[in-house]
Amino acid sequence: MNTQVEQPRRGPSLTLLHSIPIFAGVPDAQLEQIAKVAFHRRVPRLTTIVRAGDSTDSLYVLISGGAKVLNSDEEGREVILTLLGPGEFFGEMGLIDGSPRSADVMSTETCELLVITKNDFKRCLAENFDLCLNIMKSLVQRLREADRNIESLALMDVYGRVAKLLLDFSEEERGERIIRRRLTKQDIAKMIGASREMVSRVMKDLENQRYFRVEDGRIVILEKRVPAPSAATPRS
Repeated sequence: MNTQVEQPRRGPSLTLLHSIPIFAGVPDAQLEQIAKVAFHRRVPRLTTIVRAGDSTDSLYVLISGGAKVLNSDEEGREVILTLLGPGEFFGEMGLIDGSPRSADVMSTETCELLVITKNDFKRCLAENFDLCLNIMKSLVQRLREADRNIESLALMDVYGRVAKLLLDFSEEERGERIIRRRLTKQDIAKMIGASREMVSRVMKDLENQRYFRVEDGRIVILEKRVPAPSAATPRS
């Protein structure tokens, strides 16, 4: 497992900061202060960026690439809590409540990160209401997503969970629902609590029934045919 990172580089541009959702609405004067304290870091694929249990010392924002947030047990079994893409961030919870890291975060491809240290992050929060509001909105969104995931694990069968995950990760593009992120069957299995073999069978079945198609390495959801996530059939 890779643990090497390049030396940090300082100086994100205001244009870059404007493109990141967490900084939406933040005045240029405040963004200039953030630009002075933030720095870039390039992380190779399959690098553990943070580990569960470590002290929380920085906020990380993904500029490019992807990462997965996961927990594992002593036997090496993993549960993927979520996948992160450009514009998303992690590490804010521990900076707010002072708790250690609650999960591992590993790069799934080469990543460009924007890093803000704990003291600088707290100072930025204290000086800018819009940044505080954006952080709160993100925490609420993640809580709602966690509630929906718990509900799907309790009430949906594997078909329903796979269909829900595909819909959740799809984005509208030119009138179609596209999944831009690379989703492996193993990752899907670890996110929905099923075996890789079961996920493979479900994905093959959904593709054969033309609920989605694979095009240029991306999954295109066929909205008029996509199955509604179904509840699990009660056992007698």
